[in-house]
Amino acid sequence: MERIDFLGLQCVRLANDSLELLVARSAGPRIISLKLTQGQNLFAELPNFEIPCPDSGVLKLWGGHRLWYAPEVPALTYLPDHAPVTISKLKHGLKVTQPIEAKSGIEKSMQITLPDQTAKVIVDHTLRNTGLWAVELAPWAITQIKPGGIAILPQNTAPSGVLPNRRLTLWPYTDMKSPYIQWGNRYIFVQANLPEGDSLKVGFPNPHNWLGYWLDQTLFVKQATYQAEADYFDFGSSTEFYARPEFVELETLGPRTMLAPGESVTHRETWRLYPNVKLEPNEDAVQKLVKELGIE
Repeated sequence: MERIDFLGLQCVRLANDSLELLVARSAGPRIISLKLTQGQNLFAELPNFEIPCPDSGVLKLWGGHRLWYAPEVPALTYLPDHAPVTISKLKHGLKVTQPIEAKSGIEKSMQITLPDQTAKVIVDHTLRNTGLWAVELAPWAITQIKPGGIAILPQNTAPSGVLPNRRLTLWPYTDMKSPYIQWGNRYIFVQANLPEGDSLKVGFPNPHNWLGYWLDQTLFVKQATYQAEADYFDFGSSTEFYARPEFVELETLGPRTMLAPGESVTHRETWRLYPNVKLEPNEDAVQKLVKELGIE
């Protein structure tokens, strides 16, 4: 495994003919960089961005991709992850395992696979309960990307007769009148160039199973299966998008799960990068692009 220092972290490089990842060894589990071959890192780079964790110090965000678990409870969600992780080689990939969290008894791990030579990544996020009691939680996969792009959030358009067919979750700081949000019938678009001090977050059940972010002519799409019969945290949200001036977050969640001692739950995301994409943030153009790229 090739070792590289990046943002003050010891990392391992994972690559194929189309893209390159840097996986942190000295903290995590974290994927700290994602770029096309000869391209720039799409992920946010935040070595000095910290969140206080009650009674446990501070959590460094670093940027990149991380694994949390819902619901968001600061004393558990923001537990520091600065201890070295265990990295083992797999066929076409790596497995990254964090030391067990003493405060929660949860062990986090990611299995990162490049299944072929295309710009595709499969990330399996696993939570294992090593404690003595059952824990109610859900895997929560969060990707921090640089600001300045456009988020694409697909909305449910399935006919439902006289019954409602979609649901939106809004956080208290989300301004419905924000000029950075374009509320569409098929897609919500977010212009991710928020001013200092501003932030917004939107969540929803996502039967389309994907969300995207366009930056510097590259479209990043992540997919995760939505289970319509399951229960999700945050008023049923399987997909969430968060933006602030320093970064944006593309988030997917697994169903709410009661995890008994010794049990584990795994949540899969599939990432794809599409280079040289021209994007017009209007619904007809994006619908055409989605069909052309075979995203759905």
